Amino acid sequence: MEDPPISQEPPSNIASVTPTDLERTQQIIPTSKKRALGLHHDSPSSPDLKIRPSLPAIHVPSTSLSRTRTLPLKSPKYKLSNVPTLEGVTFEVESRERLRQWVLGLAIVDFDLEQGPSLSCIFPSLPLYPFEAENIAFSAFPDSTLFKEGSETHSFRIREQGSNTAHSNRSSFDDRRAPSPDGFLYGFSHFNQVKSAASKRGYSQRCIVVLTQHPYPALFHALLDKLGPLYHSHGEPIIEVASHNIAKWPSPAPGSTAELGFLGSVWHVRLPRDADEQQLSNAAQPDAQADHDWHIFPCSPPISAQNIVRLFEASISHMWSIWECLILGEPIIIFGQSPAWTSQAVWWLRDVFRPIPWAGDFRPYFTIHDKDHAVLVNERAPKAGLLLGVTNPFFEKACSHWPHVLSLGGKSSIQSPSTRGAGPPPGWKTKTHKRHISKDRQLLQQLEAVVGNGDAKSLEEASFNLRRHFSSRSAAVLVPLNRYLNTLIPRPSEASTDMRLKPFNNANFFASLKTHGAALPFRSSTKQREFYERWLRTPAFGQWLARQEEIVGRTLAENAGRGAGR
Repeated sequence: MEDPPISQEPPSNIASVTPTDLERTQQIIPTSKKRALGLHHDSPSSPDLKIRPSLPAIHVPSTSLSRTRTLPLKSPKYKLSNVPTLEGVTFEVESRERLRQWVLGLAIVDFDLEQGPSLSCIFPSLPLYPFEAENIAFSAFPDSTLFKEGSETHSFRIREQGSNTAHSNRSSFDDRRAPSPDGFLYGFSHFNQVKSAASKRGYSQRCIVVLTQHPYPALFHALLDKLGPLYHSHGEPIIEVASHNIAKWPSPAPGSTAELGFLGSVWHVRLPRDADEQQLSNAAQPDAQADHDWHIFPCSPPISAQNIVRLFEASISHMWSIWECLILGEPIIIFGQSPAWTSQAVWWLRDVFRPIPWAGDFRPYFTIHDKDHAVLVNERAPKAGLLLGVTNPFFEKACSHWPHVLSLGGKSSIQSPSTRGAGPPPGWKTKTHKRHISKDRQLLQQLEAVVGNGDAKSLEEASFNLRRHFSSRSAAVLVPLNRYLNTLIPRPSEASTDMRLKPFNNANFFASLKTHGAALPFRSSTKQREFYERWLRTPAFGQWLARQEEIVGRTLAENAGRGAGR
């Protein structure tokens, strides 16, 4: 029995490449060499790139050290350059500044038969580094062969060229562009492919991409659901209209509700106070008065992820182990049939981590062309807290040493390779993790029943219940820590001399934990201690503690100031 669609997008069976393209690609590198070099895969985003891997150099030991080998390498200088923009269209400086409070620009990515994906236009004009433009172009296109005709929406997260990379530094920004808050650019891409007699490939492929500094998947997926089809029907004029709509939005204020008009719809957007605030309502809900009036919680997973149960179907009984690995900062590679699948899954996992501060790295869709590829995918142990969403079969071999592998999809596709995407069969595999907490058996039974024969509404409700369950468990992780933290706040008599949180002592914390217990259903007291011993070593704990110290210090200083003013 085939799985019903897991998203609200029209079902499609598209191939991004034609057989002729694939044959031409196969002629570039002999199959034997491709296999030996780990390059034997079909990528629709670059079928005609003449990739000629060099043979490994023979290393000859040197009897002496050259001075140039002992000096640090100088970082090459990269300059911002402007990508072409809409011809004959002007955009006032004031409007551009208002627009860039929400998005950096709307980009068009086309497929060039000789060069692969290319960034052909951004409106309004946005200076980018060459590596960023290339990253955006390749990340905007799906790296899979599922499509013949149709469209899909996915997202990606790429490191900003001026952030902490091996070949640049933060000071490389100039006055034409301010750095993003977290050092990353977020892209939300609506990819469309239709048959075209004018194209040598037989298909016309194009993406419209929202580039932004905000990790708001629910908001920008909703925006592309409106903008994407209209752009592919009406072309460039709709980009100008959409840009003027966004430029009229009020300034985003943390914790506020903004009313945003966009292409005939009105959205009531509840902005989070910070990136780690839980927004537990459904991502987007229509108002009872009018279908065009929506309430959106922007940090929630994409609207299409409301049926996340279908994506995790083959791993549904292992969700408690997956959640533990997430909380403990374990790296997880996530295979999916399409970038839309991996985007939904990665954003969902990022969401249920809240309200714990996020200290890792996540890539909703990651390609072999990403400039962080050599940093994130290599023979060394993967970085702690890394979530990597991939669709290219290359990663199955390249990441075979990763401890945790999540392959998305339903149980029916386990025995049907023709319906599977990249990577191993759907399911969850771990080499190292042993579960500490108990499963919610009642919820698991409900989920399994819905997966077996549930309708669309039942699947949506089950998906929301699953999200609410793990969000509440993430909040419960902090309960014993907050309880112990209260004992570290200086008393009023002490606050006048010391306006800082007392030092966190592990031994005292575990004594408090033993006395008062935890809010999570651990399988034993030993498992409880093991879990928190591991969590106290994660970067997330360091961020949480630093944030608490900041909050307590600020509160004590404010109280002291009010007391002095009396």
